[in-house]
Amino acid sequence: MSSYDRTKEELTKNPKIWLITGVAGFIGSSLLEALLELGQTVIGIDNFSNGRAQNLTAVRNAAGKYWSNFTFREADIRNLDDCLEGCKNVDYVLHQAALGSIPRSIANPILTNDSNINGFLNMLVASKDSKIKRFVYAASSSTYGDHPGLPKVEDIIGRPLSPYAITKYVNELYAEVFGKTYGMETIGLRYFNVFGPRQSPSGAYAAVVPKWTNSLLSGASCSINGDGSTSRDFCYIENIIQANILAATSTHKNAINQIYNIAYGDSTSLNELFAFLVKAIIEKDINVVEKNPTYQDFRTGDVLHSLADISKAKKYLGYNPSHNAQEGLKETVKWFIEN
Repeated sequence: MSSYDRTKEELTKNPKIWLITGVAGFIGSSLLEALLELGQTVIGIDNFSNGRAQNLTAVRNAAGKYWSNFTFREADIRNLDDCLEGCKNVDYVLHQAALGSIPRSIANPILTNDSNINGFLNMLVASKDSKIKRFVYAASSSTYGDHPGLPKVEDIIGRPLSPYAITKYVNELYAEVFGKTYGMETIGLRYFNVFGPRQSPSGAYAAVVPKWTNSLLSGASCSINGDGSTSRDFCYIENIIQANILAATSTHKNAINQIYNIAYGDSTSLNELFAFLVKAIIEKDINVVEKNPTYQDFRTGDVLHSLADISKAKKYLGYNPSHNAQEGLKETVKWFIEN
């Protein structure tokens, strides 16, 4: 039995109380669904700046009788009182709330800073004051900045390339200080290009996988920034769920107050990603009208290549990703077709 299966079995026998911030978002709602299926009690907060009510409706439909274990509060992490209220009597915090997107942070650095740094600090303070057992937070691969080395190893980073990257690095620094100063247990998970069902394809800052999937299914063209050789370590949402649950519950003595890469551990170029998506859609007997992408200028603030070394998460958390990029894309395409 895997570490993850053992953990899920233990949680089913001994349920805990969890707080998810950003619960109406793509990742937050996916975590909510997984925890409710394990019979956990979950409190969720969201201000709907990114999150969508339809994500919670989807979870409600999937969760059935377990939905009654969920309490939702429309709240803002930039308000300390909201954070304190959310943390009451909670065992574990899964902090997902943030303003994502490198381009958005470049367009509005003040708003990104307010949510991602001030909001993060509020959540740390509230978690400390509420004596929660462990604070697990969404860090980011953007923290590696301009460091050219591959694969990315947790303790070697470069200089940030965007306001968003700065905010996520500051999160790590704050978490480290709270661990040393107040004895808090924190774990940061550096996500690499997460994708999967329920991820929004709409808006100026939509991620590439849902955006392209939606475009291909609707007969619209897809644009690639650069020549398509840019590569990423695309990480399916099920891997993210596994990492969060393992991080919150790990009893390994060296696991706490650490940063971990959470990815699959393989790189896919944008040209390859496009080809995989086209193939996955055609396999569903759907005609793809636009079989070739268009190319445009490289995007400011982006890095050329990203690939994670996930050996640390495997060693200390028992993390073992279940889906590679192609497997995750098939599941994602299936969801988009059905919905």
